[in-house]
Parts: sequence; structure tokens; C-alpha cells
Amino acid sequence: MERLIILIVLMGLAVAVALVLQRRRPDPPSAPSYRAPRQLDRDDFTAPEAPSLVVVFASDTCETCPGVWAVVAPLGSETVAVQQVTVQADPDLHKRYRIDGVPTTVVAAADGVVVKAFFGPLSADDLADAVGRA
Repeated sequence: MERLIILIVLMGLAVAVALVLQRRRPDPPSAPSYRAPRQLDRDDFTAPEAPSLVVVFASDTCETCPGVWAVVAPLGSETVAVQQVTVQADPDLHKRYRIDGVPTTVVAAADGVVVKAFFGPLSADDLADAVGRA
């Protein structure tokens, strides 16, 4: 009888420990929170006189970046300056604007105020809408 009581107590302790350990699981990792600049110095980029600017901050090793550039490049015109800035070619510009993830696409108005920023892939429709607001 004594052994049965000890067995029941041990089983109860094992269940209690299992419940405590299950509740102590760490929270899943949160998604990174990328930041976009609020203002660009238009003199840092090509065609500072253009009414709108679209900059793709990229990396030579980024697999998504060429697809983003393929969406952005056709917008280049007299009224929309487009430029791709890779971290390998211009790390200082990435640091200056605190770009911490690529691709980051920034749409800025003539005064350099950032109208919209995209992180990762983007659609041509979303980009055209943002350029229209710039």
C-alpha cells in the first residue's frame, strides 16, 4: 500500500513538472522591425531635380533584389528618378540612412520627404500608387 501511495505521489509530481515546463516555453521569435528613413537628401542620388525618386537599397548577394529592381527600373523617366544602391558599392549611404534590411525600396518626393517604403518584394501597382502620391 505504501508503494502505491509513493507511486501516485511521484506521478503527480511528474505531471506538475511537465505542466510547469510546458508553460515556460519561450515565445516564438518576433519578425524583424525594419526602419525606413523619413527624409532623403536628394543630392545623394541621381537626378535630384526630378519630382519623384525611387531608390532600391540592395545587396549583390540578395536573391530578391533583382526582382525588385525589375519592378522599379521601368518607372525611370524625366519625372521619376530611379536608382539602385548596393551595400557593396556604397556602404556609407546604407549607414547614413540606417538601412538594416534589403531590399528596401524608398519613394521620395521632390523635397526628399519619404512618401512610402517597401521591405522585400513589391508589386508594380503598389509602387505606382506610391509614386503617384509623391
